[in-house]
Amino acid sequence: MSSAVRAFRLPGWAIGVVGVALLVAVWWIVAALFFAPAPGSSYAAIPTPPQVLGAFVDDGIGYYWKAFAVTLNEAGIGYLWGNGLALVLSALVLVLPWLEGVVTQLAVITYCVPLVAIAPLALVILGGAQKSGDPSATAVFLAALSVFFTTVVGTLLGLKAADAASLDVVSVYGGSKFTQLRKVRAIAALPSVLSALQIAVPAAFLGAILGEYLGKIEIGVGPILVASAVSLNSPRVWAVFILCALVAIVGYTVLGLVARAVTPWSTGKAERA
Repeated sequence: MSSAVRAFRLPGWAIGVVGVALLVAVWWIVAALFFAPAPGSSYAAIPTPPQVLGAFVDDGIGYYWKAFAVTLNEAGIGYLWGNGLALVLSALVLVLPWLEGVVTQLAVITYCVPLVAIAPLALVILGGAQKSGDPSATAVFLAALSVFFTTVVGTLLGLKAADAASLDVVSVYGGSKFTQLRKVRAIAALPSVLSALQIAVPAAFLGAILGEYLGKIEIGVGPILVASAVSLNSPRVWAVFILCALVAIVGYTVLGLVARAVTPWSTGKAERA
């Protein structure tokens, strides 16, 4: 019986396709049966999948690509700055242990302070985009802030997970703490660091979108969402939402594949090979 069940077991990608199909079917049924356009409005609060697809086709891929290019640029810059600073500070903690309390408290503060509360201050200090199509400094800052805590925590945990015997070998041969960091701790920390960087991808994208709401920019995902919400164009709002989800999933998946390729031992592939 168990062998028969295993024989008819669907592969992972097929299960994902079936799950997405069921989700779309439920969405379609609920939107068609329970959500009708309000009086005087052309759009329902929850449009059907064909209506969302129609909005995407009517607007054209160029309309969305132009906006997403700006937001992805902001998210990418913030991603590099936030993660780069987190990695450098975490590495300094191993060389200068007294910095750990400061770095940890700084990371916790960035995590606890709501982005919507700090965004107006960032706008006053940093300003928005200089001209149409340029990245917003506020969006870049919020993207960097969104990834800092996760990467600091993941990196510190990974750096402290190094094998004690390996560290002792480096010390016996006269290696410094920096040598331990370079030869042992950095390698041991790779799985944790890459996992943190993977989680940071959707976080940076979300932070950039939030920064665009207050960043005084004309082109981006944020301005499209604001304009669509004001005009009650729910199919366009849902189209942007789905595209944002796809971007986040693709970025998360790509970093996951990179992590599996760089650290095969963390998934057990090295042992099976």
